[in-house]
Amino acid sequence: MMKSKPLIISTLFLFVTLQGITGVAFADSDGYLNRLFGGAKPPGVAPVKNPQYLEECGSCHFPYQPGLLPARSWTKLMADLENHFGENAELAADDLNSLSSYLEKNAADHANYKRSRKIMRSLSSSDTPLRATETPYLISKHDELSRNMVIDNANVSSISNCKACHTRANTGSFSESDINIPGYGRWED
Repeated sequence: MMKSKPLIISTLFLFVTLQGITGVAFADSDGYLNRLFGGAKPPGVAPVKNPQYLEECGSCHFPYQPGLLPARSWTKLMADLENHFGENAELAADDLNSLSSYLEKNAADHANYKRSRKIMRSLSSSDTPLRATETPYLISKHDELSRNMVIDNANVSSISNCKACHTRANTGSFSESDINIPGYGRWED
């Protein structure tokens, strides 16, 4: 009995060390191992870690994670920045190329995150939504919300205002357990 305890401890130490060195190599897609060992649940989409994107795009609006749209949508969005939802958001050619590359490489169809995969499954191969809120998956996730909770709520105004209700949106987490609707409180499904 005494000999097995050091073996278990050594095995756990080796596992934790290897996980720390290799990152997510041992983590499964739904984060079971992270939760088992007290880690946080992995985000639904990859968080934005590109400083240029945060500066250029995040200075005007919530920096939507690339994993919320397919690459073809980002390509189309970046091709018409002079008319970016009624605003001129043109960029220098080098910045445009750099940001376009980042968005396309990290788009939903190239991501291995739960919500990114669900977004892609909700789209047909010809769908090219220009807003994440136009994807069937995100429409279905918000269908229980009343007009009073969103549109008529001065603190929210639109489902495109992710950070108003999703308290960890900036980390890529859109989990229902992290929802707090202004004036209504935590989301209870």
